[in-house]
Amino acid sequence: MTAREARERIEKLKKEIGHHRYLYHVLDRQEISDAALDSLKNELVKLERQFPELITHDSPSQRVGGAPLAMFTKVPHAVPMLSLEDAFSEEEMAEWEARMRKVHPRGDFEYFTELKIDGFAISLEYENGVLRRASTRGDGMVGEDVTENIKTIEAIPLSLSDFIFTAKNGKNRLTIEKNGKIMKILKERIITGNIEIRGEVYMTKKVFEGINREREMKGEPLYANPRNTAAGSIRQLDPKVAASRKLDFLAYTLVTDCGQTTHHEEHEIVRALGFKTDVFARECGELKDVFAFYEDIAKRRESLPYQIDGVVVSVNNNETFRRLGVVGKAPRGAVAFKFPAEEATTVVKDIVVQVGRTGALTPVAHVRPVPIGGTIVSHASLHNEDEIKRLDVRIGDTVIVKRAGDVIPKVVGVIKNLRTGKEKIFSLPKKCPVCGEAIVRPEGEVIARCVNKQCPAKNKEALYHFVAKPAFNIVGLGPKILDALSDVGLVSDPADIFSLEQGDLLPLERFAERSAEKLTVAIEKAKTITLAKFLYALGIIHVCEETARDLAEYFTTKGSVTSPADLLRIASEETPESLQEIPQIGEKVAQSIHAYFSDGYAKRLLQKLTEADIILHSPKPKKRAVPLVGMSFVLTGELTHLTRDEAKVLIREGGGTVQGSVSKKTGFVVAGAHPGSKYDTAKKLGVAILNEQEFLKLAGKQKHG
Repeated sequence: MTAREARERIEKLKKEIGHHRYLYHVLDRQEISDAALDSLKNELVKLERQFPELITHDSPSQRVGGAPLAMFTKVPHAVPMLSLEDAFSEEEMAEWEARMRKVHPRGDFEYFTELKIDGFAISLEYENGVLRRASTRGDGMVGEDVTENIKTIEAIPLSLSDFIFTAKNGKNRLTIEKNGKIMKILKERIITGNIEIRGEVYMTKKVFEGINREREMKGEPLYANPRNTAAGSIRQLDPKVAASRKLDFLAYTLVTDCGQTTHHEEHEIVRALGFKTDVFARECGELKDVFAFYEDIAKRRESLPYQIDGVVVSVNNNETFRRLGVVGKAPRGAVAFKFPAEEATTVVKDIVVQVGRTGALTPVAHVRPVPIGGTIVSHASLHNEDEIKRLDVRIGDTVIVKRAGDVIPKVVGVIKNLRTGKEKIFSLPKKCPVCGEAIVRPEGEVIARCVNKQCPAKNKEALYHFVAKPAFNIVGLGPKILDALSDVGLVSDPADIFSLEQGDLLPLERFAERSAEKLTVAIEKAKTITLAKFLYALGIIHVCEETARDLAEYFTTKGSVTSPADLLRIASEETPESLQEIPQIGEKVAQSIHAYFSDGYAKRLLQKLTEADIILHSPKPKKRAVPLVGMSFVLTGELTHLTRDEAKVLIREGGGTVQGSVSKKTGFVVAGAHPGSKYDTAKKLGVAILNEQEFLKLAGKQKHG
């Protein structure tokens, strides 16, 4: 990148970051996630490091927060409320320590670690032991007076005089009680002096979910997250609103010099004064101890009653911390060691169309590699043509990519203000990019498909699907081996797999006699398969695992199905109308199933599979309680007590069925945390929505606590 290009990019980044920081810190609104904003900021910092001559005093990297609102009284901070620099890896943490040692070679580098709660920073000033003023961070130098709202939070003491000796009454005596100097200063300051304490106002997940349930019942828009809701509550002009929100507070810093020499002592002092502090916080001798703490908290993260986005690591020794000073607007002696972000910003280098096993055309964004969720992402799904138009994604755009858990990364937003005018509009091709045949998009569907039955891309994807775990589950037969077998003409359709012998495999790269033997044994073992898995393996359009189970159950009522030929005979007698009698199968799916079994290619394939000695069987269901019989469910969001697969098993074993999408026929939608569009569809259609506890109770598996 040239200096000119860097200048243009930096100016756009500064403007965009400033816009979002103003929304976030001043108006308590969000257009993009914290992770996406962090990603933009990190890009800016990297560019400024590469081109230091382009750093300006008004750069977001050189300041904290946003301007206070005019409607609140402005409050100057005697000691600035600084923000923290971020670190996202052990390598970055090691670099942080190295920079500190360079500045202060003789420093005491032991650490104090605590949770980074996703809340709202507040400064509390006590005069003669009584809360005199509470103020927000604002721009770090000047905040806003929110005293009346803060007084509604029960976790914040209005007077300190009643609390100084409470620590002695507890089972765990505090070490500062042995420090006569600290105790003397504290008593003096409570009676005649000032004490400033800072911490985080936050809202628990439980309270947040309750507020949103109430708003939903009233038909009001739902709040985005606990952090913004807590911030908005504090900024209400009517303190009764803040009081109704059941906010909480966690103290983390004692600004006033009360004789403390370590950050750990600060925690003990504020706890002795009656404040809640982080119960997980602890001293760490060196970075390896910090890393162990980080890993432990990462495992506990989802079970915590509040949201966190990392841990704060501070130099424990106050004198060393003071000598390290400030760099920009952040203390050099502390850092926010953040968890891997689920979202990040990057640039679309190209948009490529992939052809799936059913001929579905899926546009995929090839993006500049970016770390998300602990892995490097270079491709992100754009789903379909309508989604591209909705987002208005163009080649060259700066986009927000999201990856949660093992979900395929996807583009969820475009930062249009960063456009240069050189971006290219993408259009879906009119012909298949692989075989060149026509593309058809059926009316009412969002997916365009290649209709060529001999399309090489479709055939390859169909083979991958056929041997996958939910289907034939042939261990050792992956895409690379299937490609090699296809290239030499040994496999042209799924039935050819069952005629492979060791001699066919040995000439292929990476195959020895032992590995060839193992694969042929695996293929032979796979010849016996349940009817439901076999139906799914065929790759019929619109037939997912759940639909395949419903079909298998239906076909076995029509006669004995022990071979593919039996299946063809029974299925060929069905009409689209008769198939719609199967619960959960609508007109579109029924037509797709009928079309498949009427197709000449499918008939030939089923005959070849019969000749390959494929044996089908349908396990008899075990007798058990069926509390969900006749009920249908759709799952959305993140469940706490069950994985998605465990929930599906629970539904099936209870006699219910699982659907992939919401329709008027759906019985219930089970909504976990962060539900998706299925939740909105359910509300629109009037489908009953259950939370996880309600679902478990219905299934006879209620969890307590």
